[in-house]
Amino acid sequence: MINHPLFTVEPWCLRATGLDLDVLAQAESVFALSNGHIGWRGNLDEGEPHGLPGSYLNGVHQLLTLPYAEPGYGYPESGQTVINVTNGKVIRLLVDDEPFDLTYGRLDAHEWCLDFRDGVLHRRTDWVSPADCPVRVSSTRLVSLVQRSIAAIRYEVQALDRPVRVVVQSELVANEELPAPAADPRAGPADSASLVGEEHAAKGARAGLVHSTGRSGLYIAAAMDHIVDGPDSTRVESESFPDLGRVTVTTELQPGQRLRLDKFVAYGWSGTRSLPAVRDQVYAALVGARGTGWDGLCAEQRDYLDEFWSRADILLEGDPEIQQAVRFSIFHVLQAGARAEGRAIPAKGLTGPGYDGHCFWDTESYVLPVLTQVVPEAAAHALRWRHATLPMATARAGQLGLAGAAFPWRTIHGEECSSYWPAGTDAFHINADIADAVLRYLDTTGDQAFEREVGVELLAETARLWASLGHHDVNGRFRIDGVTGPDEYSAIADNNVYTNLMAQQNLHAAADAAARHPDIARGLGIDDEETARWRDAAETIHIPYDKALGVHPQAEGFTDHQTWDFAATPAEHYPLLLNYPYFDLYRKQVVKQADLVLAMHRRTDAFTPDQKARNFDYYERLTVRDSSLSACTQAVIAAEVGHLSLAYDYLAEAALMDLDDLEHNTGDGLHIAALAGAWIAVIAGLAGMRDQNRTLTFAPRLPDTVTRLAFTFHWQGRRLAVDITAHAVTYTLHEGEPLRITHHDHALDVTAEHSATLPIPDPAVATPPPTQPPGRAPTRRRSRTGAQ
Repeated sequence: MINHPLFTVEPWCLRATGLDLDVLAQAESVFALSNGHIGWRGNLDEGEPHGLPGSYLNGVHQLLTLPYAEPGYGYPESGQTVINVTNGKVIRLLVDDEPFDLTYGRLDAHEWCLDFRDGVLHRRTDWVSPADCPVRVSSTRLVSLVQRSIAAIRYEVQALDRPVRVVVQSELVANEELPAPAADPRAGPADSASLVGEEHAAKGARAGLVHSTGRSGLYIAAAMDHIVDGPDSTRVESESFPDLGRVTVTTELQPGQRLRLDKFVAYGWSGTRSLPAVRDQVYAALVGARGTGWDGLCAEQRDYLDEFWSRADILLEGDPEIQQAVRFSIFHVLQAGARAEGRAIPAKGLTGPGYDGHCFWDTESYVLPVLTQVVPEAAAHALRWRHATLPMATARAGQLGLAGAAFPWRTIHGEECSSYWPAGTDAFHINADIADAVLRYLDTTGDQAFEREVGVELLAETARLWASLGHHDVNGRFRIDGVTGPDEYSAIADNNVYTNLMAQQNLHAAADAAARHPDIARGLGIDDEETARWRDAAETIHIPYDKALGVHPQAEGFTDHQTWDFAATPAEHYPLLLNYPYFDLYRKQVVKQADLVLAMHRRTDAFTPDQKARNFDYYERLTVRDSSLSACTQAVIAAEVGHLSLAYDYLAEAALMDLDDLEHNTGDGLHIAALAGAWIAVIAGLAGMRDQNRTLTFAPRLPDTVTRLAFTFHWQGRRLAVDITAHAVTYTLHEGEPLRITHHDHALDVTAEHSATLPIPDPAVATPPPTQPPGRAPTRRRSRTGAQ
């Protein structure tokens, strides 16, 4: 996408200076607006042409029966899928009775611009009708980060060189016809006609619709109101039907005259409240937004984002394209979670229906590390949502014959929705990933109220799962057998290193939390005997090691498997999951995404520097990156073991995942975890940040391409500015008590009175860079001089 000639490279926006219908679905994803509660894809205002229409409310889903040829005990019976809700974006235009359609007439100019600082999507079009009547149409769209239930559009039509008669139809549209679903299993199903009309009304410039979802038992309400500014001849009327609310504005424009329409849209839904309660909530929000007005909504949005960017911005000098991509990534991570409050953060956010709108381990492992830094209250809300689903997780564990909580591999509401248990239920590491996110949030914020209300119980119930899932063998080692780690090309493995190390951390943390809060522990039925069992399991957990090869096997016996025949695998057969049976993938040494390498990042204390270097070299030769989650982790460890150019190549891949449509499925939504991975690759990779065991360390080094890297890091009530150049780094404390950090193994105290500028030591003698499977190396980035 970003290499498409219509897209420009600019530091604070994403701009397309034309329209290419071949990449329309991808453009609709990258230009999507969301606040974590409402999601609007970047569809054209007039609704057609479109790649994939999309309007979403976080948590709104339909239930479906999961089909099994051979049902088995413990298989989930009901699935959940995101549905396209009432579309409030549609504004149709007729010019002298000719429909404004970019495939009809003549298109002289078309521009989109997503502004990261204002949080709005601008669009401008110069169009000439088939009757040779030219008009200029401009719109600005926002989904409010302040008023959670509100989205709005300012829409203007201008006559150019002759009088025109215009008709504007502003609509609420339910049950839009959707394109047929793709064959790709990562795509979501089509959901046309998912909504059942319950109530509709229209009066003056206002209209509203209320629908229900049938099987999932939800009520959804949408309402719109307008402020119209036009010539004295302007007329407004409205009408409504079960699936359509319409406000029609008609007028005549003289050359240079404009018709302006400010459209306010409010949404609400509930699975527990009555229809009147949901409807009235929406109309109340609509009145509030209309009172704020368009200019007020824009001012609120800018104020919110000014504060956000003061915490979140990353300055990366030397590569303008990656600078833009990193800010694009951070902006969309914000949009995915800012106002999700009480809901999950889906893998594609609210930018499309990919992965059925499900939440996975991606949230805790990739998205929450970023939100914990830049919008900590959003991270807390995401973890509180997990806590709210504990009754379902404990029931699921009981069904599986386990203690504690077994959180779902994929879900919208909280129940397990994966019908393929080897890569779903068996991926128990999600429970340790949730515990890891709790620990990172607590270490970063020191939020004691959160720990008491949410943290202790999440840590305890996940620890109980590990204690019941594992066992001590005859040698006294605590084993966790028959589980699936992060790599989805392996399954049902014994002692997956990532799983065991993360479970070890979980067990220790739960015992420590119970000791800090004995009153809460008693209320949860935790006694000294149980915490002793947790500590014993953690201290004796088995971490496999292949002495002959000098590397850690991804799981016990993995390095004994036959190596995949990469040389005989044609490029068009990637991703492998679409072209080879899982049984063949499972019994070969081939890695879909970082697994053992991820363990070296998340549990950096468990490996020596030599082990990290040897492990990284070994797994690079096996990792095909058929997952968008892999590149950022490979960037982090590549930087740590001294392969800076390779680290930067992987960083670029993470940042450009959707802008370049690298996985060929950006059209059904953005990869939010991969975008979060761009932040991780910069901060944990180039800056070498580690935040484990309540300590903060940095080991920065920049590749030749980057001349300067600057960002702000928040830690336990402090605000630390980090400014890195090729040969030195400056640490400046802007808020909080003195902070002890480690810089390249050198401990120092940073105070508000004195910045600390330290040299960056020369790297160790470089070893030859590792190789990747044929055709799977990341694209090389060019340096400042143009050399590769």
